[in-house]
Amino acid sequence: MSLAPGEREALHGLADQGEAMLGQVLALAEINSGSRNLAGLSAVADRLASLFGTLGPVTLRDPAPVDTVTPAGATVPLALGRNLHLSVRPEAPVRVLLTGHMDTVFGPDDPFQTCRRLDERTVNGPGVADMKGGLVVMHAALTALEASPFAGRIGYEVVINSDEEISSPGSAALLLEAAGRVHSALTFEPALPDGTLAGARKGSGNFSAVVRGRSAHAGRNPEDGRNAVVAAADLALGLSRLALPGVSVNPARIDGGGPNNVVPDLAVLRFNVRPADHAGQQAASAAIAGLVDRVAADHGVTIDLHGHFARPPKPMDARQTALFTMVRDCGADLGLHISWRDTGGVCDGNNLAAAGLPVVDTMGVRGGAIHSADEFLCTDSLVERAQLAVLVLMRLAQGAPLPRI
Repeated sequence: MSLAPGEREALHGLADQGEAMLGQVLALAEINSGSRNLAGLSAVADRLASLFGTLGPVTLRDPAPVDTVTPAGATVPLALGRNLHLSVRPEAPVRVLLTGHMDTVFGPDDPFQTCRRLDERTVNGPGVADMKGGLVVMHAALTALEASPFAGRIGYEVVINSDEEISSPGSAALLLEAAGRVHSALTFEPALPDGTLAGARKGSGNFSAVVRGRSAHAGRNPEDGRNAVVAAADLALGLSRLALPGVSVNPARIDGGGPNNVVPDLAVLRFNVRPADHAGQQAASAAIAGLVDRVAADHGVTIDLHGHFARPPKPMDARQTALFTMVRDCGADLGLHISWRDTGGVCDGNNLAAAGLPVVDTMGVRGGAIHSADEFLCTDSLVERAQLAVLVLMRLAQGAPLPRI
């Protein structure tokens, strides 16, 4: 499909926005917004509210109540940041959800706090790719859409959450609420450096197993004790040895223990499980339950399991393939080669797909080395990806065929 006249003007309007967009990214990235940094998240939320407020009335929504398990095995409330929500033309016949996150994996005590240019086309900085660059791309695309002749035909909602990097516990309800009002979704996680998108995604569950044993003197009467750390280690080994097709398990941390002369009566094992499909998720749940029962019986301890699969698997079904194909075709009209491949990474796109939406969830900048101090953004992708996103939106507005929910 060749570019229509209205499309050409919208794309042309973005062509010289690269430096301005990069300035916005750097301003956002210089504010630490680790998932637990409430002050930083509030500052970024306010800045984003001002930016997206040019499109319509923005609200900052409080998170849903969420609990977490402490290293001492207690269940306590988890404080989370506010989530941005914007709705424009909800009465339009075509409605799209655009999502992103303002939080990063870098807390206020992390040494990675500043941005620097690596070369003419590359910037290094916390969250520049994942995903403050994507937020700026989203805003630029929507601004270009509003200036196009197609704007009146399409409505959209924007959700930018503050807890995506910890599986969106306080924003999941807001995302699902918005998903129920739209026909498709675009999420602005980063693409790979060569522009490849994430296709099918594994699911993900984070769990905490609270192991309670019995304390005793390590020399005088160790046989009277029930060692919670040993039981937690046995559980960790059992989890690492689970042989389930398409399922990976990562025991990540054990909290607990104390003086060398005391049999420890408490340990907390944290672990992550990633199934490739729903059958794998069910098999993993059953296997974990059986393993917990076996370890508890063998060691004479009690084990309370907390957590769930917050990210369902996202297979490439017909609905997903249809939207990906449309994005690929839009890319071709811009001279871009767009492809996709399966990944073990997860994001809010998993949940949106599970809610019945076709979703492409790597519409953000090209970049790489995310979640590390080497994270980088390809600066020439800011305009490139904004043009891709607005062309997709304009094609949806013009009635590009997609499966409807």
